[in-house]
Amino acid sequence: MPMKLNIEPGTYVVAVSGGVDSVVLLDLLSRRPGLKLIVAHFNHGIRSDSAEDEKLVKRTARNYGLKFEATNGQLGVVSEEIARKARYVFLEAIKAKYQAQAIITAHHQDDLIETTMINLLRGTGRQGLSSIINNQKIIRPLLNVSKQSILEYAHQHNLEWQEDSTNQNPDYLRNYLRLKVLMKLNKKQREILICNIEKVAKINNSLDNEFAKLSHNIGQTEIDRQAFSKLPAEVGTEYMAYLLRQCQIKDYDSTTINRLSLSIKTSKPNTAQPIRQLQSLKLTAATATIATS
Repeated sequence: MPMKLNIEPGTYVVAVSGGVDSVVLLDLLSRRPGLKLIVAHFNHGIRSDSAEDEKLVKRTARNYGLKFEATNGQLGVVSEEIARKARYVFLEAIKAKYQAQAIITAHHQDDLIETTMINLLRGTGRQGLSSIINNQKIIRPLLNVSKQSILEYAHQHNLEWQEDSTNQNPDYLRNYLRLKVLMKLNKKQREILICNIEKVAKINNSLDNEFAKLSHNIGQTEIDRQAFSKLPAEVGTEYMAYLLRQCQIKDYDSTTINRLSLSIKTSKPNTAQPIRQLQSLKLTAATATIATS
């Protein structure tokens, strides 16, 4: 199956784990003219055979004549989220080192469905339903490509990859969904899921654009209490969550959002404080100080 990647010419960091997905991605990218690629491998140090992955990726990069960067995270047994954050810290560092335009990862259609299902089971908000699509900092050119198509490409081009020994362990939620749920979906069911995820992604993008305009109209350094109070409750809740995300605050829940929203609506006029102070909040009722005007 032919797969075309729409990547503008420039310098890019390609995250290569050694698995079939990232090896196929690298092969596809290597065939496009005008791309300067830096192969980046993050060795989590979680599996006993992870050193073999690094050797494979280093050898593959050398075969393509590409620069290779790697680090050993030595994370031990940690959650998927901790491992993901550590990996992206490394990738961002390599991006800065080479002044690259962006990071490219091999997330594909199955990853998109799995991640949405996981976030849904964890009680995610609207952002979690399309988190992979709406992340503008990462280029994911294989999101419309199924795992089966990736495997077919790898076999057709005689590519070498390393199988993750933990992928068949159903004790991990992602593996359970992949092995027990996704494999039982027919083509029509997959299409419906993807269509709905894409719809949510468009809605999320539109909402965030409107919130950005609202912040601009109110002012970049304060929240207008009266303007905020006029928002429908659901919109106000989403707007507050948007502001917290803009301040790089992610550790919050619905109770925190409700307390912050109530504090804005009931505060005295002309008691404005910089929004950036939200960054230092502990997000409890006792310490939450809201910028109002």
